[in-house]
Amino acid sequence: MSNVLPQHPGGTAPSARDGSVAVVVIAYNDARLVGEAVRSALAQGPVVSEVIAVNDRSSDGTAQVLDELAAVHPRLRVIHRTENSGGCGTPRNDGIAAASAPYVLFLDSDDVLPEGAAEALLRAAQRHSAPVTVGACVRRELPQEQDTPWVPGLYQAPAVIERPADKPELVRDTLCVNKLYERSFLEKHSIRFPDGRFIYEDFVFTAQVLAAAPRIAVVPDLVYVWHVRRSAAQVSISLDRADIGNWRARVDAHDKAVEIMRHAGADALVHACRVKFLEYDLRMYLRELGTHPDYQRAWWTLTREYLAGFLPSEVAAANASARWIVNVLRATDTPPADVARLVAFAGEPPRLLPPYARDAGGTAVWSDELPAAVLDGLDELPPDRLPVTVDAELVTGVDGRIRVRVHDLYGRLAAAAPRTARLEFRTRGSDEPHVGSPTPLTPAGPDSWTADLPVGLTALARAGRRRGRPGLQIWQVQLRVECAGGETLLASLRCAGNRLSRRAVPSRRYGVLLVQSYVTNSGSLGMRLAPGMHGTVSLVRNRLGRARMARAAGSAG
Repeated sequence: MSNVLPQHPGGTAPSARDGSVAVVVIAYNDARLVGEAVRSALAQGPVVSEVIAVNDRSSDGTAQVLDELAAVHPRLRVIHRTENSGGCGTPRNDGIAAASAPYVLFLDSDDVLPEGAAEALLRAAQRHSAPVTVGACVRRELPQEQDTPWVPGLYQAPAVIERPADKPELVRDTLCVNKLYERSFLEKHSIRFPDGRFIYEDFVFTAQVLAAAPRIAVVPDLVYVWHVRRSAAQVSISLDRADIGNWRARVDAHDKAVEIMRHAGADALVHACRVKFLEYDLRMYLRELGTHPDYQRAWWTLTREYLAGFLPSEVAAANASARWIVNVLRATDTPPADVARLVAFAGEPPRLLPPYARDAGGTAVWSDELPAAVLDGLDELPPDRLPVTVDAELVTGVDGRIRVRVHDLYGRLAAAAPRTARLEFRTRGSDEPHVGSPTPLTPAGPDSWTADLPVGLTALARAGRRRGRPGLQIWQVQLRVECAGGETLLASLRCAGNRLSRRAVPSRRYGVLLVQSYVTNSGSLGMRLAPGMHGTVSLVRNRLGRARMARAAGSAG
């Protein structure tokens, strides 16, 4: 792999007007959103010669929306399927078959392409004769408009990867939509999506692409915005976790992807794909396990059966939290009594709640009830990788405070001697945190430390405005702990009990600051801050939007 992008022999510099890209948009019952998706494809400019919208036999107004757009946009062609396929693969295959441009790009009806995405991908593809070109993607939670980078760190710099085996971590990006494909490459290797109702069709398609060992060009540009609407009346197929069928479909798709790469002799990719399953897929579904006993038992059984086929070397290569989860799963054939503790441990970042147990030989284990579930490697983990638990409560006042309790972890944190703590606030669209003042930690017995940390609400509101958030500001809150030897660790905060707060705080600068603590999807404490009248209006609109989506979801159910 090269971190620079020299002109590849035989490559050609693209023209901004060469119309080399076909964008395939798939839609099913998405009349409200499909227009925005199609317009974002057309807005890519002349580099996109055709937009092919495939209507998968929608029963709402999707067909009419697409036909009306096609009547005024000559580059848009609409394919109306006569039968619903039940998934995303068949309509995408229809789009590939209908395309005439040399390159193809995929877009879902509820997502958008950022400005310049197609041109950035095409420029790199042609310059480096790369059959596949990939760029950055973000998951945008709506209506909050909070962005989370997809596979962060994988596409930070321009690069040319001569073959996927040179960068096995590519298997972590299972999306098909943030990539430009040379159509002749897809045809040569007969690469298509699974037809019919195959939920994780991206897994299989991407495995075929990687198994064909193409040269891959990387651009750091944002090329895809993936919208996540968890409260929508009709959630996307991949977010539908109503029963064990979704997890079974993901396991089956992952297994099929592994077999495709194994058949191609791509052993390094097979190994990386299995490790990725442990570190990502397994933990993601575990933290969404829920509380229904029947579902928990079915999930536990299916997962244990699949893990039985993993090699010791694949488990050993996973990070500590993933290994420990596997050890717990293998130690009992039914969910343990403290399964809620395991769910919390699967969070991002992981946090391991007390109590902490060691076996008769002094080895750290999951619990006294499961001594076979060894926490291997715990004593070698550096302080910054310890899954420490921090309980927190927002205490509002003139300028706000957060009260924290930092728990020890099998004596490891105590050995590092924590001295001070400070708050770090992060908001969407900014890599730089707003950092609070360091505060001494006070021992609260042999296994925890406490502190009351100032928030500085007015300063935080100003920081949010400088980051382009004049209205409602949504802050992720973390705690930076500094130890005696200079080591530091960064931990998310767990809400202490049910003590969430919503207060109006007087502010000399803004008149009033509306402050609300809340619990994120991963169980961490977050904070919404609305400065002045502008912020108040934004907060009300945000709450009304969430309420409308919740009502729509309820009526649909």
